Amino acid sequence: MRYVSTRGSAPDLSFDEALLAGLARDGGLYLPARWPSFTPDVIRSLAGLPYSEVVHRVLIPFVGKALSEDALRRLLTDAYAGFGHTAVAPLKQLDSRMWLLELFHGPTLAFKDCALQVLGRLFDHVLERAAQRITIVGATSGDTGSAAIEACRDREHIDIFMLYPKGRVSEVQRRQMTTVKAGNVFNIAVEGTFDDCQDLVKTLFADTAFRDDMALSAVNSINWARIAVQIAYYFAAAAALGAPNRRVAFAVPTGNFGNVYAGYAAARMGLPVEKFIVASNRNDILTRFLETGSLATAEVQPSLSPSMDIQISSNFERLLFDLYDGDAKAVAGAMAEFRKTGRLTPGNARWKKALQLFDGARADDDATLAEIARIHRETGELVDPHTAVGIAAARSKIELGALSDADTPVIALATAHPAKFPDAVERATGIRPPLPANLADLYEREERFSVLPNDLGQVRDFVRAHARCPAGRTVGAA
Repeated sequence: MRYVSTRGSAPDLSFDEALLAGLARDGGLYLPARWPSFTPDVIRSLAGLPYSEVVHRVLIPFVGKALSEDALRRLLTDAYAGFGHTAVAPLKQLDSRMWLLELFHGPTLAFKDCALQVLGRLFDHVLERAAQRITIVGATSGDTGSAAIEACRDREHIDIFMLYPKGRVSEVQRRQMTTVKAGNVFNIAVEGTFDDCQDLVKTLFADTAFRDDMALSAVNSINWARIAVQIAYYFAAAAALGAPNRRVAFAVPTGNFGNVYAGYAAARMGLPVEKFIVASNRNDILTRFLETGSLATAEVQPSLSPSMDIQISSNFERLLFDLYDGDAKAVAGAMAEFRKTGRLTPGNARWKKALQLFDGARADDDATLAEIARIHRETGELVDPHTAVGIAAARSKIELGALSDADTPVIALATAHPAKFPDAVERATGIRPPLPANLADLYEREERFSVLPNDLGQVRDFVRAHARCPAGRTVGAA
């Protein structure tokens, strides 16, 4: 399996090369040159398997010769051993039509753990074999940071720098990052928005001299390996509810389009999906695109679901690659125009093509609180604000009759534990969800972070000053 850039000017890479590269050198995102195909019998065979085995079967076509099947199986078993539920990603029925896919049973209580616990181990495997070190630089709107740090902490071959928008993540999200005591972890609170953080990271990657000197790599959803791992929970959930004998729909709260794109990848591989309901908060650039056919940025507005406070959805470029029929030159031109003007209009035919599989809905803060309260009142379940946005979006589409088959089960992705957002949950229900025992003292732990302005030079100097080892040196070399 080879991987190609959405913008067409970077060299094709193997899986392990794409893993370490993260972002392509031409600014594009890597995608498989061809999609593996899962037959109905293969999909049917996934039902009832241990979750790590489902991930194994999904990843095998993507990893090529990067590691053996047995090595991958051992790596996955280890990655999911620390999850708080033996099913890893259990399904829970909410009503006659809707199901909740709980993706928050990992060590940092968010769906990012499902992929990043694997990614950290993949990095270790590849880097140990090559006797090299990398410098991970990432941006987070809340959950990616803590999950990435937990996956990479104390690893011999990795230094990790995580940028987050100062004052725009929840206290639990911040503390899960800043209380980690590991010499290879550096938290940077940027005086700006998540989009500013993301732009800083992309600009650092675009500086080829700095990128090579620091051996930059990425763990957020611009890294194809992370998307690949996430594909598995779509297959696992759908197979559990009868796929491929019947289609399912998914409601996905998303800002950066990475999580829902993993579902789209599953559909490209053969999973029968009727619709992906893209759920937005007040920062609704994706919903507006699906309503109007135009992707247009607006000012980022803080919300109760901060991980979705995004106006530039990086992974949307991967979908554009398909909407433009793999014309990388056209994608590069479209992204350059979007960068220049803040607006991208792919055209009516491409918009209609996207609508064949995607629909969008939004929920503002008032609707989010009302949904948290309703869910608790009717089912006894506590959900976090992001999950509530997804459920509210699904309910709105069901009530509108937007799904062609009235019997299609709708799977809403529960992306974070309610205890990560206790203020919002308590405001809606009067109940303050406690943190699990392993995080019970989180509010007493000492924090470590650096505050920097939204300034490329200062961020670049900080990384250069603290990264232990530039590219090309073997681990442990002077």
